Amino acid sequence: MASSSRALLFVAVAAAAVLGTAHGASYTVGAPAGSWDLRTNYANWASSITFRAGDQLVFKYASGAHDVLEVSKADYDSCSGSSPIASFQTGDDTVSLPAAGTRYFICGVPGHCAAGMKLAVKVEAATSSAPNPAAPSPMPMAKAPRAAGPSAAIPPSSTSGASAGSVGSIAGFGLTAFMAGLVLFY
Repeated sequence: MASSSRALLFVAVAAAAVLGTAHGASYTVGAPAGSWDLRTNYANWASSITFRAGDQLVFKYASGAHDVLEVSKADYDSCSGSSPIASFQTGDDTVSLPAAGTRYFICGVPGHCAAGMKLAVKVEAATSSAPNPAAPSPMPMAKAPRAAGPSAAIPPSSTSGASAGSVGSIAGFGLTAFMAGLVLFY
């Protein structure tokens, strides 16, 4: 019975580790050289990043000096903030990117959008099955002996192609630990 309780605890901890690390990357808009300001070239900044569903944007700016409006493509093109989809004004605003598609943001302070404070972010679908070339190859874990019955091989885990770099390998490790726990305590 104690072995069963330990197994359940191990499985719960491993599952929590996988779920806690399998999220997207967080990008501070304009970083590292800028922020949400009149000096940053947002087209250049965004073109250097592959945004994926599950990522998030963080807008940092002096509250009162700027704001962030999420707008339609037409309002983005015309720099109109008259009917925003969402409005942010804290100076430290986090915007989730849960799905693929293009999102449009402008500063609603008169003249700021026209001066370049506008950001279009193309979000790609999350790719959970594509390998991340920057992540190390996972190593298969040795299988623990079982008391009786045929043995099944534990397949090596695959890592996610997350833009956060180590998130995929951590999630792969968590999944491997979860699988090992099931085999060890079954």
